[in-house]
Amino acid sequence: MSRRLRYRDSELAKWVYADRSPIHGTGLFARRTIAAGTYIGTYWGPEAKRNGTYVLWVSEEPEDESAWIGRSGRNLLRYLNHSAECNAEFDGFDLYALRDIQAGEEITFYYGDEFEESL
Repeated sequence: MSRRLRYRDSELAKWVYADRSPIHGTGLFARRTIAAGTYIGTYWGPEAKRNGTYVLWVSEEPEDESAWIGRSGRNLLRYLNHSAECNAEFDGFDLYALRDIQAGEEITFYYGDEFEESL
């Protein structure tokens, strides 16, 4: 059974919204309770040629620099903030809840070891 991708803001807005974040600037928040394992949405935008604000890089082979693919976020998921104790994670460009996320709770993901080292 295939699932319908959520990448347009009009589709994502039923699940999430952007608002001021206590973590940093603008954050992404759950509009309703999201159960652990639930598909939240897909990070969407044009392919990125270089790193920058709202760029998400993914790879199935992290050790191979040529295997990394970036997208410059153009939907609500671009407002995701970092947390070492995150409640969501990406599988490719698809975002899933790691645990139950309560309505009004900020949705975060782990940016990676390189980000932690730069703090």
